Amino acid sequence: MRSIKRALISVSDKTGVVEFAQKLHALGVEILSTGGTAQLMQSNGVAVRLVSDYTGFPEMMDGRIKTLHPKVHGGILGRRDLEAHLQSMQEHGIQGIDLVAVNLYPFENTISKENCSLEDAVENIDIGGPAMVRSAAKNFNDVTVVVDPKDYETVLKEMENYGGEVTLKTRKRLSRDAFSHTARYDAMIANYLTGQVEDGSHFPPIFQTSYEKVQDLRYGENPHQSAACYRQSRPGLSDIVSARQLQGKELSFNNILDLNAAWELVTEFETGAVVIIKHTNPSGVALGEDQLATFIKARETDPVSAFGGILAFNRPVGEDAAKEILKNFVEAIVAPGFDQKAVELLASKKNIRLMEMPATVSSRSKRELDVKRIGGGVLVQDRDTVTYDSSQLKVVTKRQLSDQEMEDLKFAWIVAKHVKSNAIVYAKNQETIGMGAGQMSRVDSARLAVDKAQKPLAGSVMASDAFFPFRDSVDAAAKSGVIAIIQPGGSIRDEEVIQAANEHDVAMVFTGIRHFKH
Repeated sequence: MRSIKRALISVSDKTGVVEFAQKLHALGVEILSTGGTAQLMQSNGVAVRLVSDYTGFPEMMDGRIKTLHPKVHGGILGRRDLEAHLQSMQEHGIQGIDLVAVNLYPFENTISKENCSLEDAVENIDIGGPAMVRSAAKNFNDVTVVVDPKDYETVLKEMENYGGEVTLKTRKRLSRDAFSHTARYDAMIANYLTGQVEDGSHFPPIFQTSYEKVQDLRYGENPHQSAACYRQSRPGLSDIVSARQLQGKELSFNNILDLNAAWELVTEFETGAVVIIKHTNPSGVALGEDQLATFIKARETDPVSAFGGILAFNRPVGEDAAKEILKNFVEAIVAPGFDQKAVELLASKKNIRLMEMPATVSSRSKRELDVKRIGGGVLVQDRDTVTYDSSQLKVVTKRQLSDQEMEDLKFAWIVAKHVKSNAIVYAKNQETIGMGAGQMSRVDSARLAVDKAQKPLAGSVMASDAFFPFRDSVDAAAKSGVIAIIQPGGSIRDEEVIQAANEHDVAMVFTGIRHFKH
């Protein structure tokens, strides 16, 4: 181990840096610094040596050139166990730098601003910072590198316990974290610049992404699989990893998958909505501003599947709904909030996980990517953010639709988007009646939806996530009492399918949009 005698501190995120520097100084560490960091420490009584004084070379070009100097990188990279390195350092007046505390220009925060220009983004691409971080991380045998203020305390504690030294175990861990930090930074820059390049492709030649671990999980889909949850940072976006857990057992891998499915569906609706999810498929969905009545409607779509399900509300959960929820076993509830009375009631079932989404929800970015893991690689696509375009909806049958029937069709179509293919959804009066998911043929999904229906289907509407290859699904739906169908259209047998609808006096709407969900 090596005792820390000299540290270089230059940070964008100044959280805790003054206290860190003060304690280092008290331990006899000389501190080198630059710019705003140096000014902050000096104003707080910390003795600081400017890097420009150490190198004998002034900062220039608006700060672009300040730490890119052999006396800086030689002091970081020089190996203390190699005589040749030590001789070079002595010959050129290079002093060893034993600790590097650096975090990078706020590129992520800059590009998240709506009015960010390309020039603003480019000026917030750090060059010297990553170079110092990588140098220190490479030379972890002799140098301690810190990129996260959360690690200040760990470093100080070890220095106090080990005579000014940081253990090799910790230096290795900090080195790994440093390379992860710069890799994520470079990936953000590459992804941003991809959006600035017009080369005829939406997707870059190298797909780069990075995630920060939120927590280790008890296990994965099954107890023999280990797992963890990671967050991809997108400022202001209300994703399930941003939820705050108010009570309940630790979230499982499957809980998080189901919560994500529930939240993505419930936030499709502007009207008050309740969604119940089981194994990532909705088992019941209903709309209405009377939360208690809406929850009961969603639950009664499939009360068997609702047992042990995941609930999602797009309004804060109230006392009446909480009382009704307690009548059945549920795993978790996600909502934008919970009334105090609701929290007190739900606390009686301490294992129910209550997940509160952030109060401020920004609209999603125009383009998001959906990544699916396959053997040896990944598939990357645009996230399916489309529901329907009212101006493109086309009634293709003789029978026309009432306003209520059209609203029910739109509701069923949105729900079908979130049901595993092949997907069939029956609905009436803004609530689901029966759903068929994940069957190998569309007609089987239609029959399954009928079998699961808890109410008569007479007067209901049906949504299909993809076109009908044959008329059999239409015949089955009409026999069950369906009066209107919404589907993408586009089959070579569309005329046959439309003819079947006309024969049964069933209205049919084409959307021109398919919603496969595998």
